[in-house]
Formats: sequence, structure tokens, C-alpha cells
Amino acid sequence: MTPGPELPLMDGTPTKLIDKPASKPEPERESWGKKIDFLLSVIGFAVDLGNVWRFPYVCYKNGGGAFLIPYLIMLIFGGLPLFYMELALGQFQRCGCFTVWKRLCPMLKGIGMAICIIATLVSWYYNTIVAWAVYFLFSSFTNSPPWLSCNNTWNTPNCTTFSDRILPYTEKCETEVLSYNHTMLNTTAMMNDTEAGVSIHLVNATQYKRAVCRLVKEVDTSGNFYATAASTEFFERNVLELQHADGISSVGGVKTTLALCLFGVFFIVYFALWKGIKSSGKAVWITATLPYVVLLILLCKGCTLPGAGDGIVYYLSPQWEKLLNLEIWIAAAAQIFFSLGPGFGVLLALSSYNKFHNNCYRDALITSATNCLTSFLAGFVVFTVLGYMAHVQHRTVETVARQDVGLIFVVYPEAVATLEGTSFWAVIFFFMLIMLGLDTTFGGLEAIITGILDEWTFLRRHRELFVAGLMLWCFLGGLVTTTYGGIYVIQLMDTYGAPISILLIVFLEAVAVSWIYGVDRFSHDIETMLGTAPGPFWRVSWTYISPLFLLVLFILSLMTSPPPQYGDYVYPYWSLAVGWLIVCITLVSIPIFIVISFFNSKGTFKERIYQMITPTEVPSHVPKRDAPVYL
Repeated sequence: MTPGPELPLMDGTPTKLIDKPASKPEPERESWGKKIDFLLSVIGFAVDLGNVWRFPYVCYKNGGGAFLIPYLIMLIFGGLPLFYMELALGQFQRCGCFTVWKRLCPMLKGIGMAICIIATLVSWYYNTIVAWAVYFLFSSFTNSPPWLSCNNTWNTPNCTTFSDRILPYTEKCETEVLSYNHTMLNTTAMMNDTEAGVSIHLVNATQYKRAVCRLVKEVDTSGNFYATAASTEFFERNVLELQHADGISSVGGVKTTLALCLFGVFFIVYFALWKGIKSSGKAVWITATLPYVVLLILLCKGCTLPGAGDGIVYYLSPQWEKLLNLEIWIAAAAQIFFSLGPGFGVLLALSSYNKFHNNCYRDALITSATNCLTSFLAGFVVFTVLGYMAHVQHRTVETVARQDVGLIFVVYPEAVATLEGTSFWAVIFFFMLIMLGLDTTFGGLEAIITGILDEWTFLRRHRELFVAGLMLWCFLGGLVTTTYGGIYVIQLMDTYGAPISILLIVFLEAVAVSWIYGVDRFSHDIETMLGTAPGPFWRVSWTYISPLFLLVLFILSLMTSPPPQYGDYVYPYWSLAVGWLIVCITLVSIPIFIVISFFNSKGTFKERIYQMITPTEVPSHVPKRDAPVYL
């Protein structure tokens, strides 16, 4: 007989039933505490270092004010629909880049892996650029920034300061022969000429020679003077120490000070992400808002500088004939796409923490408009200062501008260092760069964290340790970019790490949502959240315009992708092969998962394909009836 509660054991002790402890429940998924936390996070991700230097340069290079026409067209028909699609998709499905494919198209789960690989590669080099800004920030706390002088240990005999490169005035005289008669010798005009220092010489009885001399500014249009600028030598020979590297073939050892700056960046990022959106949502109140304060301060100062108007005119002067060139439209499409950032998994991750009935349509309009206006504003900030530099040095604006990171680490620092209150302007400028970089880093790494924790939910109980491990992994991977030749690695990874692969990823995402999951079903999902279905414009854009927009960009990027470049350095062919290998590594997971999905399915070929594109789960949080939209 089995002992029970009413039966004693052999020794007479009553039995006691002990309930088996229940397993610890998985932590519930978070939601944004305040709507503004989400908006600032999205704006902070979209507004990055590229807004400060890439948009202004692309704008003036591709038609100035005329560039705004293709820019706005590409925003309306390409960038904004994809931006809205990803925000709505994340909010409805409430999951990251891995799990979402179970609910859309299971065979494309490899896209989630590709997104995580891209985000990892970007974290390896993007944060090193932020680390450069940290190095400059600490170097700015001096009476005179070290990048203004040529008497430092790292300078070469060819070093030139800002004042050394101011072109001199030369005297140019113009002589003209005028006719006169004897009664004109004492006329008022000739007397005024004589009193004004104009030389009068009689030639004969009917003519006199009038010589006028003026001081004229020399103009240098070569654009090569930055090769020996003190600011260039500070950046290349002190911050990077390029002199110890021999190109990408021999990058040298790790520079300790840069590695420490990089560690400091990841240290800050960790404490912004370790508690999830509860901590990152508070961090963006500083990192997303202060850059706007600094931009406005720099704009006000820039507008007071001599030559600022020339810079603005150069920035926005329309060159209408360029609208006939295909290149300007490609540049506009690329600028819009990489500025708004769909496909990186960030918008999907951030919007997945929204309340179900949040008005994501309005959010898409607000955040995309803010991003584009910020780029436009940054152009004024940059070109007022470039106009000032051109004015002071008697050069053209074109020769003082650069298209690479040299614009924000060579040209602009030298300009602000010549203003009254040198240290103040340098400090706030580099502080702004750090804030812009941190925002983007928060978003990129949150895409990885959300994707993995949603797929393997048991890790949520150990989020702090998981985030610490991720930070360590990204820091170790980024050490190669802190070597003496790290900038060559950065340019290679920036060219091949994300720009090409992400275009195919978003193309597949748009096709999966509109053609496999179905634009009608997706529109119904949005109607369930907002109470109103998207209009014909959005449906047509998602189904036809946006996929075509992405496919054309991807094909053109394969055909015309320029090789990485920094200064005059020419990358060896083997490094270009490595670059394309990086592209393949980021995309190979997509066909691998398709093959795995095919063999895991059962039945005939047609039945297997059907199973591969049929969602295997639905969100559990979707209400059974419509609810009002919470504005």
C-alpha cells in the first residue's frame, strides 16, 4: 500500500506532500515607458555622423539646390514607404529580426542572421570613428589645440599652419590709352585720377596713358594643400599614427590610446543598453537632443563669420543641368536610404516595444522628416564655416571641402580652432559628434540584442551578462580598426560591410511583406492597430515602387560600386577580393536557411514550397476585435 497523507509511514510519521516548484517564468517583454523615448531613439539612430558631413558634400557635389528635387522624390517614393513599413511590421509582430520570419515567411529566416552579421561588422568600425572623436575631445582641453601648430613631435618639415596657407595679395596693374585734347588737361576727371594715385602719362598731343594698380587675391584651386596641413598631420600622424603602417597589407600594432577610447565608448554603450529600453530610453534624452543644441549654436556662430554667405550660396546654388544625369538620382536614392536606415533591423526592434495601438504612421512621418531636416540644417552649419575658410585663405569653397571623414576630423576642426574661444568651439563640436555616434550605436546593437533575446527567450533572465558578452565581442572585433593602419580597414569595411548587402536584404523584406505575406494582409494588420487601412499610395509603393527602387539600387551597386579610398592610397586587388568576400559572408546565410527549410519540409516539391512560405505562428498579443487608436 502506498503511503498517503492519511497513512503513516513505517515509523509512524505522517507523510507530507511537497509541491514541485514551478519553473521560473520568462520575463515579460518590455514596452516603452513614454512615447517620446521611442521617438528620440528612432531619431537618434537615423541622425548620425553622416548627416554632418555626407549629406552636405553629396548635396553640393550633385547640383546644390537642384539636388533637393531628386532627394525629395526618392524620400516620398522610396525611403518613407520602407521606413513606415518596418515601423508597422515591428509594432504589429512585436519581435526582432529572427522571430519575425516565422510570422512572415519561414524560409527567409536567414535574413535575421544576415542583419546580425551586418550590425556586428558595423559595430567593429563605426565605434572606432566615435573613439576618434573622444580622442579629439580630450585634446581640445588646451589653450591652443595641437592641430593648429607645426612645432609638435609628430610634425614633418612640410607641415603648414592655417596662417601659412593664406595666399598673399599681388599687385596687378591695368593700363589703358585714352584720347584727350589740350583743354582736358585740367579737367576734374583727370585731376581726380591724379589725386587718387592713378598714374597719368601723356603719350602725344591727342592721347594719354592711364595706369591703375590694385591688390588682387591669389586663388588656389588645386585642393592639394591639405596634404601637409597641421590638422592633417595631427589626425594622421598623432591620432592614427599612419606613419607606422604600410597600407592595409601591414597595419601595424594596436594603438593603446585609441583602444582605450574605444573601450570607453563600449563602456558607455553597455550601461545604456544593459537594462533594455528602460536604460536606453533615458540615455537618448541626452544623446539625441544635445546635438541639436550644438548644431544651432554652431549655426548661429557660423552665420556671423565673414564669407559664410559665400559658403551657403555654394552649398545651395542650383545646377539644373545636373538633373539630366542618372548619377544625381542614384546619389539621392542612396543618401535617403542609408540616412533613414530601413533593413538594419533597428526600426523593427525599436518599434516592437511600442504599445499595440500606437500611431506608427504619424511616427514615421515625424521621424523621417526630422532626419531629413537635420541633414539640411547640418549643411548650413558645415558650409558657413567652409565659406569662412575659403574667405580667409582666399581660396574657393570647393578646395576646402573634402568628401571623406577628413571633413569632420581635418577641415572643420581646423576652422573652429581659428575662432575666438578656440577650446569652447572644439569641445562642443566633438561632444556633438560623440552624441551622434552613440545614438546610432545604441540602435544597431539593440537590433542584435532584441533579435537574439526574442528567439532564445531564456537569455532574457541574463540580459546583463549577455549584453556584456556582446560588448566584449564587438570591442575585440574592433581592435583591428585601432591599429596604426586601422583607417584603411575602416574604409574597406565601410565600403563592403553594409551598403551592398543591405540593399538586397531590404529588397527581400519588401517582397516578403508585399508578395508572400501579402499586401492585403499587411494592410489589415495596420488597420487592426490604427483603425484605418493604409491608402492606395502606400500599397502601390510597397508592392511595386519600393521593390523596384531597391532592385535597381542593388544592381547598380554591383556594377558601379567604387573601391574604398582614403587620400591617395590605392587598395591592392587582394583587399578588394576580401571586400567582396565580406559581402558574400553577410548574404550566404539567406540561401543556407532556404535550403535547410526545404529539406525540413515534407511532401512534394510544391507542398514543400508552400510550407516554406506559410507562417508557422501568429502573434499572441493581437486583439480579437479592433480597438481605438491611442494618439
